Amino acid sequence: MLTQRYDKKLKTVLNDIIKVAASVFLGAVILYWTYRDFDLSKLDYVLKNEVNWGWMLFSLPFGVLAQMFRGWRWKQTLEPLGEHPLERHCVNSIFVSYAANLLIPRVGELSRCGILKKYDGVSFTKSLGTVVTERIIDSLCILFITGITLLTQMAVFTVFFKETGTDLNSITARFAPIHYLILGVSLLAILILVFLLLRKLSFFTKVKEKFQNLCAGILSLKNVENKPLFAFHTAGIWISYILHFSLTLYAFPFTENLGFIASLVIFVVGSIAVIVPTPNGAGPWHFAVITMLVLYGVGEEEAGIFALLVHSIQTLLIVVLGVWGLIVLALDKKKN
Repeated sequence: MLTQRYDKKLKTVLNDIIKVAASVFLGAVILYWTYRDFDLSKLDYVLKNEVNWGWMLFSLPFGVLAQMFRGWRWKQTLEPLGEHPLERHCVNSIFVSYAANLLIPRVGELSRCGILKKYDGVSFTKSLGTVVTERIIDSLCILFITGITLLTQMAVFTVFFKETGTDLNSITARFAPIHYLILGVSLLAILILVFLLLRKLSFFTKVKEKFQNLCAGILSLKNVENKPLFAFHTAGIWISYILHFSLTLYAFPFTENLGFIASLVIFVVGSIAVIVPTPNGAGPWHFAVITMLVLYGVGEEEAGIFALLVHSIQTLLIVVLGVWGLIVLALDKKKN
């Protein structure tokens, strides 16, 4: 029994190591490919002489606010399920989850649920269900922002898709009939697999109960008491995200005149790029932001420096908040 348990833990650790290594490797490859022809000798000069640190520092509180709004909103979605964690635990668990995602992409969602389970006794599966709800709402928000941005800046997006080979014509041109067949068979196989898994779940009471808790968490939104406050928190998250990025444009002489609409376009493209599972979107985010800045007339070297500095500073903020969250949670545990 002990051997089996040890083997299981070892397998879990090895899987985590593989995930981290794969994520870091992917990000490193994309970063290298993006910056392979860059002359970054100007980086030190820009850092010391051209960065307006007033604007850069002004952008940072909005990065903190975005995470705090998320923590406050999360507490709201848990309350209809009979779960009442402390507000500071919700916020600090968000801080820790963002930092955890730097190590293993997407593990933060599990870590914050584990924190509330440990500190407030919140059902893990119920809280995970609310995280799924959050992801759905956030996806709708980014789709809404993207839709508005597309309508106002269609010409820029058209050029971007052509430059990166991601427009529909470029994609379909690479598809032979066999590719469509493989895609159709794959989708059918996924649907069949999901159906069989759902059927299998119904035979196991314990798993079925967890599945029901998960569904309850997902559906918790309809029972949120103060829906205007929920909407305010959601708007606060995305306005803070946008300002967290947009204000950094004013910190550099080569981006300060781009304007809000341009910053919104770059923000949207960067947000889509971070879907690729690398630490804090490193690599894909840089490539997307550099490409968009160049389309707006910024020099390629300057665009590369902007992306490198902004991403590094914002990542450092996530690390600091994660450490802060762990310290506060540890002190809370010591008090109790």
